[in-house]
Amino acid sequence: MRFLFLGDMVGKTGRTAVWQRLPGLISDLKLDFVVVNGENAAGGFGITEDIFQETINAGADVVTTGNHVWDQKEAVTFAGRHDQFLRPANYPAGTPGRGSNLFFARNGARVLVANIMGRVFMHPELDDPFTTGEAILASCPLGEQADAVIFDFHAEATSEKQCFGHFVDGRASAVIGTHTHVPTADFQILNGGTGYMSDAGMCGDYDSSLGMDKEEPLNRFISKMPRGRFEAATGPATICGVGVEISDRTGLAEKIAPLRIGPRLSETVPDFWA
Repeated sequence: MRFLFLGDMVGKTGRTAVWQRLPGLISDLKLDFVVVNGENAAGGFGITEDIFQETINAGADVVTTGNHVWDQKEAVTFAGRHDQFLRPANYPAGTPGRGSNLFFARNGARVLVANIMGRVFMHPELDDPFTTGEAILASCPLGEQADAVIFDFHAEATSEKQCFGHFVDGRASAVIGTHTHVPTADFQILNGGTGYMSDAGMCGDYDSSLGMDKEEPLNRFISKMPRGRFEAATGPATICGVGVEISDRTGLAEKIAPLRIGPRLSETVPDFWA
């Protein structure tokens, strides 16, 4: 199975780039399943229902989120209406929406996708991500109810991301980190066969501070005083993500490589799909 994960869409420039390029990527690379993180798609803060639907229309099979999931008030209402919209699974019971779900890929494979948020330097009040991950795997094990299992682990600390990858190694097809918006170079297949990358990067303007116009973040570092709001950068976007070749027999990763398309970073597409 050919699986593509695209990192956080940031603002109009990021989401528009994804909408424009994703249909061609699905066709040219013969992708079976695509997950896109959309939590920064609305001006850098949250996601609206229209943006979610446009992302699905462009070819995404699932849209995941993270700590900004509720920044747009309408998300509380529409989260429960869409099976393809995921918020972090370790929110307390009764939170709107769902944190994981089972989907069908274009090749007919059953794909379990789960969205989990880390707690280190983020939201310590959330449920334990490791306990949550264990419960999700127990309810839909790889090789039994699922042919592939994908985790979007939305976290600040790379140590927490890496430890979660090792925790589910051999029981998940891939663990892809999001949130820090910078693509990491540690894409690898763990000892048990799980594809892993600490952060997929973002889909947005890299002439920025994590997708935000750089002037206000720079001002706050220098002066320690806010002069205005953070605004999403509006320059040309670079799409960043990771491709994983998943075995149809075992559901584990066979190959993994980054994807970067755009004007700011060195471009690369997984050579095993070329």
